[in-house]
Amino acid sequence: MHWAVGLMSGTSLDGIDAALIRSDGECCVKTGPWTSVPYDRDFRRALRALLGCDSLRHADRIGPVAHQLTLRHAAAVRTLLRQAAMSPGQIRIIGFHGHTTLHEPQAHRTCQIGDGALLAEETGIDVVSDFRSRDVAAGGEGAPFAPLYHAALASGWERPVAVLNIGGVANVTWIGANGSDAAAPAIIAFDTGPGNALIDDWAERCLGEPIDRDGALAAAGRVDAAALARLMEHSYFERPPPKSLDREDFGAEPVSGLSPADGAATLTAFTAAAAAAGLRHLPAPPKRWLVTGGGRHNPAIMAALAARLRVPVEPIEAAGCNGDALEAQAFGYLALRSLKGLPLSLPSTTGVPQPVTGGVLHRAQKAA
Repeated sequence: MHWAVGLMSGTSLDGIDAALIRSDGECCVKTGPWTSVPYDRDFRRALRALLGCDSLRHADRIGPVAHQLTLRHAAAVRTLLRQAAMSPGQIRIIGFHGHTTLHEPQAHRTCQIGDGALLAEETGIDVVSDFRSRDVAAGGEGAPFAPLYHAALASGWERPVAVLNIGGVANVTWIGANGSDAAAPAIIAFDTGPGNALIDDWAERCLGEPIDRDGALAAAGRVDAAALARLMEHSYFERPPPKSLDREDFGAEPVSGLSPADGAATLTAFTAAAAAAGLRHLPAPPKRWLVTGGGRHNPAIMAALAARLRVPVEPIEAAGCNGDALEAQAFGYLALRSLKGLPLSLPSTTGVPQPVTGGVLHRAQKAA
């Protein structure tokens, strides 16, 4: 068992989550303190301007932002360790996801910006970064990447269960019942569709705010059935998993003529309808949906999910987990798995032909 720090900068563009876990990288997990550091508006805009860019063709644009991103992650690590009264020497590894600017798995491309070597130098702690590239190079989708951590947490949960992470993009991990058909995978995972991204962009456009806080704008509107039907015509929903998305794969054009409130209500319904559409791809209906990520804080999203899924839909805190820290914890867990050469992804989670490990290790310069 080792202490690890996991770091996550998600597609919602809201900030950095940093979390401590103690684990063997397999079945044993003990969670620790966590912190969240929001991005200021100017840096959020700088990140947004890089969406669709990759490090090969846009190095001159990405470099300065990636440098600042890494320094902000280093500051988040220092803050977390100070709050936990721990020293760098007590931490075995940092799992540094970086920030996704481009994800095109069908073109064998994914780009997460951030400098793992710089982070190791700044913190004095070894770092594993670049988690997704090996999976994509081997023919996988490169996402979602938290399912093995979800499965490690699920010991003792009633199954089948679905863990729905609602960040900028939403993804689901289905964990099968104990003793289920050996021919069916125990874990299935895929991106269900947009999470918060379209709603956040709509709130920015209509309100000048980064989010629809507490779902208030959506709650004041009505769902436009015709616009929702157009949104759900996207061919992505018919594709069998494994499958994954880029933040920019869906647009809000069908709601462009609606009022701010009706547009927010319709986009919120779209997030829920997309998740419900994923049911057709699961071996058995989940008995329970546990929701993690920022979307679980939006009562309008949670109500829309409950209406469509017709089984208990609860924040993942109902299962004793911290939904704000979970994605960051996952990359601390995956960093420990990377050190042991264990798989980070499976055929049933990313479509990679066989289980693969991954990540790039950056050694820190240790103090004499």
